[in-house]
Amino acid sequence: MEALRRVKRITGQRKKVGHAGTMDPLASGVLPICFGQATRLMEQVVSGRKQYRMTVRLGESSTTYDAEGVITQVADPAGLSHQVIHQALQSFIGLIPQIPPMFSALKVDGQRLYDLARAGKEITRRPRTIEIFSITIDSLNLPDLDLTIDCGPGTYMRSVAHDLGQMLGCGGYVTALTRSSCGGFDATDSVTLEQLEDLSPASEWQNLLHPLDWPVRALSTLTVSETEAAGVRNGQPVPTLDNPPEPFGPDDQRRVYDPNGLFLALARFDAEHGRWQPTRVFDSREPSPFAGNAG
Repeated sequence: MEALRRVKRITGQRKKVGHAGTMDPLASGVLPICFGQATRLMEQVVSGRKQYRMTVRLGESSTTYDAEGVITQVADPAGLSHQVIHQALQSFIGLIPQIPPMFSALKVDGQRLYDLARAGKEITRRPRTIEIFSITIDSLNLPDLDLTIDCGPGTYMRSVAHDLGQMLGCGGYVTALTRSSCGGFDATDSVTLEQLEDLSPASEWQNLLHPLDWPVRALSTLTVSETEAAGVRNGQPVPTLDNPPEPFGPDDQRRVYDPNGLFLALARFDAEHGRWQPTRVFDSREPSPFAGNAG
């Protein structure tokens, strides 16, 4: 990815640098970059909620579901009203099956779908369950429709545009797409690549970094004693209280801190043994502002 290559060049960091959340080639917007130990938290960022703003061109369909493809269908959308479109969009809310576009990085039998598509092949894709929390019509100026969409991971905006066009009977594809938030990061937390390049001195980029536990700050916390902290650093479990204040489920996770506020680990509740088992251990050097706080 070009953006990641530029970040590595600007920061001089070559190892343990990753991005959270692949974007379409025509898309712009928020792309979280993780350095060092933070790369081990990319899964938490990628699996978080996302928000997109996109423009859909109604009345035409595209082979790629965006403006880069060949137009395959043309129909007049002039009869569509705000009410009709709003009603159609309601069927996209919630947990729904979505068929990914052929032009996507998903693999089928070891082959990228976009490689098959570029070779002129189209195969049957299995629908995947995705979740859309809300869709707002920002403006309607036919043939263009501007939407804001809050969704879970794995949601293809191009498929939303295409499927909406098919539902309306006129076709549709994406002409503009911006990711305005990703896994708790939004535009107010972000800088442009140009702003990074203009920093002086060059090391100033380090002042833009968020605390290591930023991506998981919504999780509840568990503060352990100095003795327990030494064990956690070695991956040893932490016993729960004899009378825990709340019931714990098998998927419950906690952020673990020592008495000084150092972020030690992520831990998952082990119901069989009644204890918290570290799943990822970190070597934090500075107290976190999120120690003892959730959200």
